[in-house]
Amino acid sequence: MRTRIDLNCDLGEGLDPWLPGDSGLDARLLDVVTSANVACGGHAGDARTMAAVCRVAVERGVTIGAHPSYVDREHFGRRALDVAPAVLRAQVAEQVAALVDVAAAQGGRVAYVKPHGALYNVVARDEEQAAAVLDGVADVGPLPVVGLPASAFLRLAAERGLRPFAEGFADRGYRADGSLVGRTEPGALVTDPGHVAARAVALAGGEVVAVDGTVVALAVDTLCVHSDTPGAVGLAGAVRRALEGASVAVGAFA
Repeated sequence: MRTRIDLNCDLGEGLDPWLPGDSGLDARLLDVVTSANVACGGHAGDARTMAAVCRVAVERGVTIGAHPSYVDREHFGRRALDVAPAVLRAQVAEQVAALVDVAAAQGGRVAYVKPHGALYNVVARDEEQAAAVLDGVADVGPLPVVGLPASAFLRLAAERGLRPFAEGFADRGYRADGSLVGRTEPGALVTDPGHVAARAVALAGGEVVAVDGTVVALAVDTLCVHSDTPGAVGLAGAVRRALEGASVAVGAFA
């Protein structure tokens, strides 16, 4: 069992428009999580939402991460695209740089990069696209990156001298090979608070149960609860309480 783990969430995706100080979804999640993956224009997000999330993250001591994606707002970045490496590199660099500037204006800084949606899953296995994303990150700076354990993305990042952080998902289903169940498939989402909390503690202990009942070994540094999972605030709170109840400190990894 780990003694410390990060709790992250994808924010600034326009699911519940808000302003600092109100009771919107993002604001409530920033009371619970320790790292915020901020959408930076590819699948969602704009200068206003980036600034709002970064401002409150700075106020509450939440670490800021960039959450770039395929440029595909129509499908929320959840459709795999055949993008030329040079184009993908430029798209990632543009998104990350935009958030770097916004975060700085709010008194914060971008501490890591986590790809979103389909791009996250593609770079786990596709070395060409993984390299393109890492090139885009490097164009902005030597930022740590977040991805699936044992993925091509994290392996290439380590080979390039970028610090890799492995991620587990408390609210997503796993296959026996450690990959995520596709969002359109049965078992893709886990929404019961007790089940999600138990999975988080298991992941902190280095394993998760796949949809077929197989126990999968996964060493992770950070856990994610998605803001668009039904009941996200309650789930995030349940995860944090369960981890702390298991004597796992919850704190930012980057």
